[in-house]
Amino acid sequence: MSGRSKSRVNDFVVRLANVNGTGSASANGLLMKAIFRMGIPVMGKNFFPSNIQGLPTWYEIRITKDAHLARSGRVDIMVAMNAETYQKDLREVSPGGTLIYDSTWPRNSVLSRPDITILGVPLARMCNEKFGNARARILMKNMAYVGALAALLELDRDVIKQLVEEMFAAKKALVPSNMDAIELGYNYAIENFECPLPTRVEPMDKTAGHIMIDGNTAAALGCVYAGATVGAWYPITPSTSLMDAFKGFAERYRKDPKTGDRNFCIVQAEDELSAIGIVLGASWNGARSFTPTSGPGLSLMNEFIGFAYFAELPAVLFDVQRVGPSTGMPTRTQQGDILAAAYASHGDTRHVLLFPANPKECFELSVKAFDLADRLQTPVIVLLDLDIGMNDWMCEDLEWDDSYQPDRGKVLSAEELEEAEKFYRYLDSDGDGIPYRTYPGVHPKGAYFVRGSGHNKYGAYTEEADEYKEVVDRLCRKWETAAELIPDPVIRKSGKPTDLAIVSVGSCDYAVTEAIAILAERGIALDYLRVKAFPFGDKVEEFLENHDRVFVVEQNRDAQLKSLLTLETDYPKERMTSVLNYSGLPIDCRCIVDAIEQAAAKGVAA
Repeated sequence: MSGRSKSRVNDFVVRLANVNGTGSASANGLLMKAIFRMGIPVMGKNFFPSNIQGLPTWYEIRITKDAHLARSGRVDIMVAMNAETYQKDLREVSPGGTLIYDSTWPRNSVLSRPDITILGVPLARMCNEKFGNARARILMKNMAYVGALAALLELDRDVIKQLVEEMFAAKKALVPSNMDAIELGYNYAIENFECPLPTRVEPMDKTAGHIMIDGNTAAALGCVYAGATVGAWYPITPSTSLMDAFKGFAERYRKDPKTGDRNFCIVQAEDELSAIGIVLGASWNGARSFTPTSGPGLSLMNEFIGFAYFAELPAVLFDVQRVGPSTGMPTRTQQGDILAAAYASHGDTRHVLLFPANPKECFELSVKAFDLADRLQTPVIVLLDLDIGMNDWMCEDLEWDDSYQPDRGKVLSAEELEEAEKFYRYLDSDGDGIPYRTYPGVHPKGAYFVRGSGHNKYGAYTEEADEYKEVVDRLCRKWETAAELIPDPVIRKSGKPTDLAIVSVGSCDYAVTEAIAILAERGIALDYLRVKAFPFGDKVEEFLENHDRVFVVEQNRDAQLKSLLTLETDYPKERMTSVLNYSGLPIDCRCIVDAIEQAAAKGVAA
């Protein structure tokens, strides 16, 4: 069955529809990496259910010669491997696209669209005839459709073979059978279809100096480079892989080469409250320590986060945001924890937040988080989301400065304590809101009570109004110091005079960048500011004041970034317009373009 096909070279989307638990992830990742190794910019996103097995799962690969790494909102090639979702998958193919399905079972009655091309490949039949093991037959179907796509898209088969050999480097006996499955699909496509399709790839040279990595792995590597030695967590999607990656790195790089002793400690706690408690105990003892979690875990940690803020204990938290409220959708992405993180715990608190937009920034801001936590003696929360944390991204090579020295902040040594007349834990002697601290056991003069209850600047218990107020006012001075230490926002000017701007955060970045390019072609120029940290600092305030209309793009229902800008800057709320995406799917540029064009049509953006 065939319809109208449109030529799209290095500019299309492949979506692979499968059933969770059938081993498709390896095949899908292989396909994406093969395209990447052909020098073509590529993006992969996994949409999977939160159960263990049996529900639909999709993997979306965007091939993008212009390196637009957000979702495009279209599907040019659909590989429909799940009979339960055939009708849905058929509907989502863009006009002129192609649907590929397993024709072992005829599907003529449900697969009919005159405006697309429909290709049947008998994947199950071929694998049943080739392989004897039942589990192998299921797994090899996935590799067989990789082979079919290799022919249809004109993928480099040598690259595919190299990737298969790398994938099974520890189990070399599996290489021949997987290559056999790929050859089955490839040969069938060559013999039965006109190959390649009009939608295909051509080698480029745009991936040199780039790697494929997910944000959780990059963040874990940043923890290692920052000198973290203690991690505590309670498993929760989508942050568990961050601790898994840290454990793997620590096993490799945190062992004494002579004795084999581990120079790290990882604790799986009984819940998130215990996890943050372990982190605070370790940080009080001088270890760089952290915990990864997600929204429900952050909620449980609130009491200890407030304790750390008031007792002034360093801690690093990674909140890999997912869809809420409550359990929500654990395997979908959102930016719904911005306000919960900024003001975590009861009472008057403000917390330093860092917002990476890609895995490279996950690595860099992980290191920054530990330095800020130690310098400011306070919790620092790195806000990723599931899209960044669990999906593979093409990003620039990670770089490291070997001259880096951790900023441990105001920690008094034994010699300094010996010379001091007195040590007062909560006394601000420098005027920046940050007192000096000590590590336990360094010197008798450095002993003090860690107080989450009312205390005065000398560290003594108090319920006196003036003494309490003096301490919390000093914490406001520390917040002002934090604004001078946090990373600057990313600002990109349109190059044309404009009163219009977009402000955004985190993983919205690529969708915003693509939208700005589209709107520029349509005569609408926009400046762009991406927030990298909270507190916002002077540069955010200045950028806002220089624009009459600001579109705030974020991925939650209640416009939390816009609310934070309203609360923490003097920019008028009525001059901000929200552009929101909160479906659980990563944002694409369409909602941004549509919202700003509609505003332009009404004269708002004139």
